[in-house]
Amino acid sequence: MPEKIVVTGATGHIGNALLRELQKQKNEVVAFVLKGEDTKCIQDLGCKIVYGDVQDINSLKEAFRGATMVFHLAGIIEIGSTNKKKLWQVNVEGTKNVWRVCKEEKVKRLIYTSSVHAIPEKPKGEQIAETTTFSKDLVKGSYAKTKAEATAFLLSKAKEEVEIVIVHPSGVIGPYEYIVSNLGQLIIDCANKKIGAYLEGGYNFVDVRDVARGTVLAAQKGKAGECYILAGHQVSVKNLMQQIEKITKVPAPKFKIARWFAYITGIFSECYSKIVKEKPLFTSYAVYTLGTNSNFTSKKAQEELGYTIRPIEETIKDTIEWFQKQGKINE
Repeated sequence: MPEKIVVTGATGHIGNALLRELQKQKNEVVAFVLKGEDTKCIQDLGCKIVYGDVQDINSLKEAFRGATMVFHLAGIIEIGSTNKKKLWQVNVEGTKNVWRVCKEEKVKRLIYTSSVHAIPEKPKGEQIAETTTFSKDLVKGSYAKTKAEATAFLLSKAKEEVEIVIVHPSGVIGPYEYIVSNLGQLIIDCANKKIGAYLEGGYNFVDVRDVARGTVLAAQKGKAGECYILAGHQVSVKNLMQQIEKITKVPAPKFKIARWFAYITGIFSECYSKIVKEKPLFTSYAVYTLGTNSNFTSKKAQEELGYTIRPIEETIKDTIEWFQKQGKINE
């Protein structure tokens, strides 16, 4: 008999990529979507759309009733310093609500998409693997703190009535990005020759399609109470822009911005974005993150789940082609 599977945050970047992966199975898939969100990106994916809010227990009950598995991705991604109260309400309290309703509705398995930002940092040169120690006091940035707190809560409940498996994607890029992220905007602006300099540093970037497949593998093979890092490739900002140049033929920036200057600029960028009500391209936290250790290992996911990643060149090429089709990058 087909199972009923629910995906919260279904219109997000990972969410709609996950729905595409779940399409390959013969199950009833329910997309749990915040009322008012644009659902064009999932309307042709063969799933049932249910509107609700993770802060609304009744809407969760309606969506989860009869489900055997829930993928919880709904949350706010914020690399700035605003909306701290809202971040906590959605990312932490909303996650607690999801768990409570899963328990009440006798959902067998809950797969939670956390983040590598929830994992405590390590000095550069050291490899970062999975941990069972999560606390808002061990990480920096409002978003990271909420993900750490939600992860810690779920781990404490992971072996009760609901089997809980947690995945930690690194910096996600790739096609199917309908709501442009800060990183997506960076790629768009670079390809459209709107950036005249680059920042020293880099991060671990992973293809959204690999994350989606890894998340399904975690649902199928992951052990209850275990975490799995779904990372990709470590790429410097300079190399990322050089890869964009190879594909678009738009010259990559040659001038490097000093980190201290970028940090100060990020603070002013956040203030300006509040005035014009636009997402800032860089924030002080983003600048900080690009200078941290991002040597995440997915060895555990590879060995236990069969997780694999594609070449970063393929991801960047497909990302650019996706934005070109959306009319965001000049061809």
